[in-house]
Amino acid sequence: MEDNQDIPKKPEDVVSSIDDSALNSTNDIEFKNRLDLTELQQSIAKIKQEVGKVIVGQKDMVDMLIASLLAKGHSLIEGVPGVAKTVTAKLLAKSLSVGFSRIQFTPDLMPSDILGTSVFNLKNSEFEFKKGPIFSNMILIDEINRAPAKTQAALFEVMEEQQITIDGNKFLLDAPFMVLATQNPVEQEGTYRLPEAQLDRFLFKIDVDYPDLEDEIEILSREHQLQDKEKTNQITSFLTAEQIAKYQHLVTQVLVEAHLLKYIAQIIMATRSNPFLYLGASPRASIAILKSSKAFAAMSGRDFVTPEDIKRAAIPVLHHRVIVTPEREMEGVTSKQVIKQIIETVEIPR
Repeated sequence: MEDNQDIPKKPEDVVSSIDDSALNSTNDIEFKNRLDLTELQQSIAKIKQEVGKVIVGQKDMVDMLIASLLAKGHSLIEGVPGVAKTVTAKLLAKSLSVGFSRIQFTPDLMPSDILGTSVFNLKNSEFEFKKGPIFSNMILIDEINRAPAKTQAALFEVMEEQQITIDGNKFLLDAPFMVLATQNPVEQEGTYRLPEAQLDRFLFKIDVDYPDLEDEIEILSREHQLQDKEKTNQITSFLTAEQIAKYQHLVTQVLVEAHLLKYIAQIIMATRSNPFLYLGASPRASIAILKSSKAFAAMSGRDFVTPEDIKRAAIPVLHHRVIVTPEREMEGVTSKQVIKQIIETVEIPR
């Protein structure tokens, strides 16, 4: 009887053996990111833990504030009074070992109250510049829509270029620099509508809603247990300016494929041709989606962007940058609804 080793294998046997060997080899492969995001993720978890000592729920707001910090952007937080807009911003700032300033905007606030002013020094007979509260790392502006246009305009240069120019002299601000602004959408008496040019300088507009029943009960329970203790004393500062700069640099290195860049561009182009929108998004908006989707990817432990990251970033980036036509606005159509419809119609790259 002849030996079977010379008998050629059937095609299906060859395929089976190849599949088995490939399966065995892939079981030994460990997939690793190009970037080491372990420390970044641990720090983010620590920030959420610290903020969560006081804030109940509002996970989306906290996530977006962290993403805004990683993407070197500013955030506008909008919600009715009492939903922890200001407290959350203060807690985030306290978890970071960086400078913090709070500015309460009022109708009589002047630009010099924010930026600073030149004061004559009698000792040396020279003018000296006294820095205003904007010279810090994290700036909380409460009720930003209560200041007049002249004061609003003072923020344009500092938010975009991280510098101010006074009396012909340029003053650079230290990194990291982030503006967190709050506004109340209900009470309109004594308020000024933010100009589109200023809204465009905010990376995100974060809408804060009421908590649900379970969160409301937890809020009451924690407040009852505090017994006159200060809430913010529970927060520990741990993240330094150097660490934040390191994480921000890591986020810029997150990979974005060419077809995803095209996907972002298609979403932006769709806002400009949508019949429901009077004003579409600018190139600054597309750059904002790119930066924030990188931040969301890094927060998820990935060194590459997915279409889901882009979709997650699109609404908070776009809905304060586009304007619904007056006819559709009278019908109750909102910019959020239009953007959601645009995201659903633009084909997702595979």
